[in-house]
This record gives sequence, C-alpha cells and structure tokens, in this order.
Amino acid sequence: MAQVYFIGAGPGDPELLTVRGRRLIEQADVIIYADSLVNPEVCACAKEGAEVYRSSSLSLEQISGLIIEAVKQGKVVARLQSGDPGLYGAIQEQMAVLDEKGIEYQVVPGVSSLFAAAASLKTELTVPRLSQTVVITRMEGRTPVPSSESLRSLAAHRSTMAVFLSASLIEEVVAELLEGGYPPETPAAVVYRASWEDEMVVRAGLKDLAQRVKALGIKRQALILVGDFLDSKGKSAPSRLYDRGFKHEFRSS
Repeated sequence: MAQVYFIGAGPGDPELLTVRGRRLIEQADVIIYADSLVNPEVCACAKEGAEVYRSSSLSLEQISGLIIEAVKQGKVVARLQSGDPGLYGAIQEQMAVLDEKGIEYQVVPGVSSLFAAAASLKTELTVPRLSQTVVITRMEGRTPVPSSESLRSLAAHRSTMAVFLSASLIEEVVAELLEGGYPPETPAAVVYRASWEDEMVVRAGLKDLAQRVKALGIKRQALILVGDFLDSKGKSAPSRLYDRGFKHEFRSS
C-alpha cells in the first residue's frame, strides 16, 4: 500500500477537489501543498494534528526530505499539486527521488484549469466542423521547449490551442501564433484564476488580446485559449451522437 499520494487539487474552487482526493487529505498525517497555486481551503479537511507544509519556498531536496522522513516514521503523505498532476505538475522529478528510495506512491488525478476555463467560457473545446484537436502547450521561457514544438509550428494546425504558464509573455505568444498561421481575427480568451472567486475572463480577437490582457495587469495564473471553438454559435454541426438516425450499441433504432 502506498504511503505517498500526489493529488491533483483542482484549479482553485475547493468544491472541484475529487472525492478520492479529499478522502486522502482527510487521512494524511503530512500534507505538502503548492501554496502559490492551490487554494488553502483545500487543506481545511485535514485531520487534527496533521502536519501541513507550504511548498512555494521549498526546494526539491527539501520537499523530498519531508516526504522521505515522514515515510520512515510510517506516516501517510498527501502532496497536493494544482490542477491535474499530469499537466505541468512538476511531479516527475519528485517521483524519481522516491523511485530511487524504493518508496511506493500513487498519483490521483484532478480537475485541470483547462477544463475549469472551458466551463467558465461555457464552451466545448472540441466542436464538430470547427476543431477536433486540442493542443496543450506553453511558451518557452526559463524552461526550454523542443524546437519542433514551438508555438509558431503548432499554430499551423489552427486547432484549439491552450497555452499554459505564458501570461507574462502574452505579446510574444500572440506574435508567434500570428506568424504561425492563425488569422488576426481568430477568437481568443484569457481566463485568470479559473474557478477562484476573483476569476477574470478576457475575450478578444487574437490581434487585440495582448493589449487587453496587459491593461488588466494579468501576468500569471492565467490560461490563454485560441481557436474558432470560442465563436461556435451558429457555425458548428450537431454531434451525430444524439441524432435519431445514428445507430450504435445502445440505440439500435
């Protein structure tokens, strides 16, 4: 049985924490959460006496040290990551340390800010006839991006694009997407702190997006979304899934 759980804490709203995630937090002896991104209310269900640590000021070595020491003492550890750990969760390096020590762990999925943003925008990321592909990526900054995955090259597909961790580079993002092939009038949006109480949504044509976002001072905790899916009313075709003439194993006629 695992003693360490990497838990997706969701995008911000504590009610978007999964049932399993909450149960594990309630049972944990040690909780380490990414306080720069995770709503502290997510830890409100911790049991009395649980040790709670904020990780924003800690290094990988310090975080790993806390986990390893807790495991030695027979304690259960809940390591809370923002959104879903599988997307920019920075858990690979943490798991590598535990692998070296032979420590068992499990990863618990969470609600990504991408899906919270889509909910706020009241849209579907994959709309028939407009976009059936979602590209999830980021602008190169201090963390390098493979040259084959540059925004400019990905923009050539003109599919639904979700750009994480890049709000501070909004001008460069827009320039790369325009150079890559998105028309200037392509619908775009930035969702700041999706599902939090202070959430903000900015909608604009791609060419005007950077100006609007900079005017609001948005530099972090924001997701950039680009694509025709944002303006689908009257343009998309209905899904065949619920068409009366579409037969499948659950509906023969």
